[in-house]
Amino acid sequence: MIKARQQTSFLFDLDGTLVDSVYDHVLAWHDALQEEGVEVSVWRLHRKIGMSGGLFTKALARETGLELSAEVLERLRLLHLKYYNARSHRTRPLPGARELLAYLTDNDIPWAIATSGRIETAGPVLKILGVDPEKNVVITRDLVRYAKPDPDLFLAAAEKLDCDINTACVVGDAIWDMLAARRARALGIGLLTGGYGMEELERAGAYRVYEDPADLLAHIDEVGGRR
Repeated sequence: MIKARQQTSFLFDLDGTLVDSVYDHVLAWHDALQEEGVEVSVWRLHRKIGMSGGLFTKALARETGLELSAEVLERLRLLHLKYYNARSHRTRPLPGARELLAYLTDNDIPWAIATSGRIETAGPVLKILGVDPEKNVVITRDLVRYAKPDPDLFLAAAEKLDCDINTACVVGDAIWDMLAARRARALGIGLLTGGYGMEELERAGAYRVYEDPADLLAHIDEVGGRR
């Protein structure tokens, strides 16, 4: 007997994947670090956006040679939040993001958002995107033990959707998303909207790479996005 096709689900990163917010985070971290007297090049910060906060600060300490105490790290977190919130009202959905989510919803294809950000930073951009965490599955850093590149966020999202992670597509803009997808045993789909190149995303495990959410929507059948 031929088995029925298993349903594909889509697990999305948020910043740089659905909303154009990567550089808002980069500049917010840059301003926060400058206020603490720590000089770090903007490009170095960009390469770390999307990884867990713990790994971010460890990499930062390693590169600067500074010992960042728990007190300093908490001040940096609050400063980042302040500077990010000052910019977030200008954040906009990436091309095709709302349409992609609407297509999945209209065709009864399960989807969720899984972000390394905490709800305090994710909340405002979710509202801009038109996603209600009370009605849609949204997994933030607050809800798991480890963030990317660990797979916890995507595993939690698949569990909340009651979907098999092995038939899920993880959509993200950073190598951290692709590494987490690989570790979760999901299919990684890369987008070029976060500043990483196609080769970098493919080396990290992306099965397909698209320009933006609109491009993914135009080719959604290539990754099992049909009912």
